[in-house]
Amino acid sequence: MDWLVQWWDGVELWVVQLPVAVQFPVVMVVVLPLCLGVARLIDRVADWGAKNPASGSELEPEPEPEKVAA
Repeated sequence: MDWLVQWWDGVELWVVQLPVAVQFPVVMVVVLPLCLGVARLIDRVADWGAKNPASGSELEPEPEPEKVAA
C-alpha cells in the first residue's frame, strides 16, 4: 500500500506544480469521467437495491383499492 501512497503523492505534486491554465484541463479530463462513472455505478446499485430488497421474507403485494363506478 506504501507504493500507492508514494505514487499518489508524486501525481499530486506534479499537478500542483503545473500552471493553473494546464491544471484545469488535466483535472477535468480525469475527474469528470471518474465522477460520471462513480455516479452511474451508484445509480445502478441503487436501482438493483430497489428492485431486490435484502429482506429475507417475501412481502405480499398490497391489494388494489376498490374502484368506484362513476
